[in-house]
Amino acid sequence: MKKIIFSGLFLLFSVVVFAQSPLGTWKTIDDETKEEKSYVKIYETEKGELEGKIIKILTPGREEAKCEKCSGENKNQPIKGMVILKDLKKSNSQNWKGGRILDPNNGKEYKAKINLKDENTLEVRGYIGLAMIGRTQTWYRVE
Repeated sequence: MKKIIFSGLFLLFSVVVFAQSPLGTWKTIDDETKEEKSYVKIYETEKGELEGKIIKILTPGREEAKCEKCSGENKNQPIKGMVILKDLKKSNSQNWKGGRILDPNNGKEYKAKINLKDENTLEVRGYIGLAMIGRTQTWYRVE
């Protein structure tokens, strides 16, 4: 009987640990310079998709920067408060894909997917065309 109870508790604990979520605040790290760039808050929309908004800029002197190279509604808008991650749909328990990500440094938008490596580590991949052709940043959970 103890084995059955222990097995059941272990299974329940495994499901809880495995079913982590990317919702929350993440520190972005530039994949080229390895410098901390910003905090992005990831949240779920009414459609059940994930979005990410820059809530804090960590680069000294860039706290009030505007997206000068952006086009459309983001042109010359403050980067802080800007939604840069959009339309991510759950693929499986740790992956979301089919989204888009905006790079405020160059104003370009890319296809995006994210992978939750563990509860505190998120891989964010931006790419053009095939996912193999792109860049991956590792973000770390702040809260």
